[in-house]
Amino acid sequence: MNDSIKIHVADSIRQARLEQFRDTTGKTEVEKGIMQAIEDVSTMSTEELLYSLLDGVLSFGFKLLAALAIYFVGAWLIRRIKRMLAALFVKRNADPAIASFVQSFATVALTIILVIVVIGTLGIETTSLAALLAAGGMAIGMALSGTVQNFAGGVMLLVFKPFKAGDFIETQGVSGTVDEVNITATKIHTPDNKIIILPNGALSNSIINNYSKMQYRRLEWIVGLDYGCDSAKVKSVLRDILTADDRVQHVAQGAPADPLIELSALGDSSVQFVMRAWVRSEDYWDVNFAVNEAIYNELPLHGVNFPYQQMDIHIK
Repeated sequence: MNDSIKIHVADSIRQARLEQFRDTTGKTEVEKGIMQAIEDVSTMSTEELLYSLLDGVLSFGFKLLAALAIYFVGAWLIRRIKRMLAALFVKRNADPAIASFVQSFATVALTIILVIVVIGTLGIETTSLAALLAAGGMAIGMALSGTVQNFAGGVMLLVFKPFKAGDFIETQGVSGTVDEVNITATKIHTPDNKIIILPNGALSNSIINNYSKMQYRRLEWIVGLDYGCDSAKVKSVLRDILTADDRVQHVAQGAPADPLIELSALGDSSVQFVMRAWVRSEDYWDVNFAVNEAIYNELPLHGVNFPYQQMDIHIK
């Protein structure tokens, strides 16, 4: 009697545990799937179990072969696309920095897509993986927003090339010669021997004055002289000063115009003459300083004086 009671109690406990195991309340989908698989296996015969295992192995084997085939074909296509991009950039004579970046970016992006496709071919759910990659990309993008902006600005500068290394530019309150243009920043060497590094994000959205872009630049001098000077004599002396400098360009040499010398204004205490001449961009400052000195030295030798700032007071 006692044995019968023990057997009955043991069966009741076993049945209760089985019912508890079958209860899917509060279980995740993965836990439910595992429980269902265990229950299915427990009800199979040995022959059915072996057949099921063989079928699973064959099914996974075919998926694995398909995934490997997709991977090798995809890797070959990625290499092919990379070589095509390299040939295209060489043909277009693109900047090496932007060519390298585009090739690397395309390779990484296509490889990520290939890995997701291969994982999906194996029967693994890729929705969560794609969501994780998207969330990770968003987090990285927010953390590196400034760097990404500079990166995009560098791409714009390298594509449209508003300036190049060796150009003298003025932008964002600084001026100097461009030493280097890379993918995130531009290095400028100022005339007083300072190195200034400008982020490309702000630089690509600012006004850039490129003094080296054009072959010729125009110089202008305003010369104030005493009232009563001979304007024809003054213009002759000034023209001789410009003619004496071989760096001053004329139309015959390809300049947009010949030198101009005219009486431009009658000031409060001086007569103002304007001189305009075209020079090569690399000669701009040298000619400017040389002509200034020549004006100062030559005009007094011809009896033409520079006025002093003065005020006449009449007392009655």
